[in-house]
Amino acid sequence: MKVVILAGGFGTRIRDVADDIPKPMIPIGPLPILLHIMKIYAHFGHREFIICLGQQGSVIKDFFLNYEAYTRDLTIRFGRDGGITYHSEHDESDWCITLADTGLRSMTGSRISRIRRYVQDDAFMLTYGDGVSDVDISRLVAFHKSHGRILTITGVRPPGRFGEMVAEAGGQVAEFNEKPQATAGRISGGFFVANRRLFDYLDDREDLVFEKEPLQQLVRDKQLMMYEHDGFWQPMDTSREFQLLNSLYAEGRAPWVR
Repeated sequence: MKVVILAGGFGTRIRDVADDIPKPMIPIGPLPILLHIMKIYAHFGHREFIICLGQQGSVIKDFFLNYEAYTRDLTIRFGRDGGITYHSEHDESDWCITLADTGLRSMTGSRISRIRRYVQDDAFMLTYGDGVSDVDISRLVAFHKSHGRILTITGVRPPGRFGEMVAEAGGQVAEFNEKPQATAGRISGGFFVANRRLFDYLDDREDLVFEKEPLQQLVRDKQLMMYEHDGFWQPMDTSREFQLLNSLYAEGRAPWVR
């Protein structure tokens, strides 16, 4: 099943971390968050990707065009009969990545619409290029197939803004959780599964926002279902969230890494 990743936005709220690269290329540890997201899907056997490019899309193209050289030992021979010989392998050797320019200022609905020619199968997956999760992709896909509707959205608990404390009698703190998952209500965490009929709800208008008209119409048509995920989910919208994700990775406590 192909995986479509929206990676073309401007990322205005995190420019204090990096303003010279697109948000999906901001690193968690040694890897851009975009690659972390792709590895989540690859772990469950989904290794065909369509990346919707926009703002600074050339940076993402350059990264993947040079990925072999970045990640493998190699020998370069100069001259007329020269060339490159690779000596080592990496975990992404069976990946297939389509890099599609979907417009500099296109909104999410327009970006999805513009990659329809690359999606020939009856179903595909879709997510954003700035959030990681330990969601079980296989269970998500199975849930989508079970109900027969056009779109499944992963409903997550939003991360809390403040540390959550559990106190014993007398005020002794027994537990402190930094940025816990909220206990009430759900928001969209991305990680969608869609039937190809989703494209009937989209067009190429640059200002078409996927989360507005298309999703609202799907709700009216009773074609939107929610997969409930109570585990880890964290976007990277701010410098604080950038620091949190990098701390989890550095400490070996990154739930999305398998």
